[in-house]
Amino acid sequence: MPAASSSLSTMTISRSVAFIIRSLLLFGFWLLLLEPDAFSLAAIGLDWAVGAVTAGGAALLSLRLLPPGSGAPRPWPLLRFVLRFLKQSLLGGLDVARRALDPRLPLALGFVHQHTVLPPGTGRALFGALTSQTPGTLAVDAGRPGEVLYHCLDVRQDVAGSLAADEALFVQALFPQLGAAGAAGRVEDRS
Repeated sequence: MPAASSSLSTMTISRSVAFIIRSLLLFGFWLLLLEPDAFSLAAIGLDWAVGAVTAGGAALLSLRLLPPGSGAPRPWPLLRFVLRFLKQSLLGGLDVARRALDPRLPLALGFVHQHTVLPPGTGRALFGALTSQTPGTLAVDAGRPGEVLYHCLDVRQDVAGSLAADEALFVQALFPQLGAAGAAGRVEDRS
């Protein structure tokens, strides 16, 4: 009997912690939507109370729709992915700016068929959306079996290798059960 109650206690704590974290994140989002004058001491009241109740209700609903479990993000790989994403975004932005300001406009447009271990669905679509935020690449089709199609500004660069490294960190952080990420992609249609 004690083993059952300890596992129930662990599950309750896990749900409680998930509820608190989700409530705080949703309330923070609510605060982002408020006008700046809502942060004065005189204005704190109804807006904040409605936000707190709404955030709590949304957190309860999210626990029902997406219960906490073993599918939680792994913090250190997720941090490494975020840091790599920020670095790639900065370098990609500088590269696009350099190309835009260069009178010769050095482009080698084309498509890269990037192999992926992510199954079709939300995870693959999220990966495509995140990597499209990096200047110079745009996911144009994430529904093909075993691959994501990217449009690139310069296919002479190692876009496929960079995307494979991004996917490896993404999979490690959010989908560790899938194992290592796929191999590099192939380039096509340099027009």
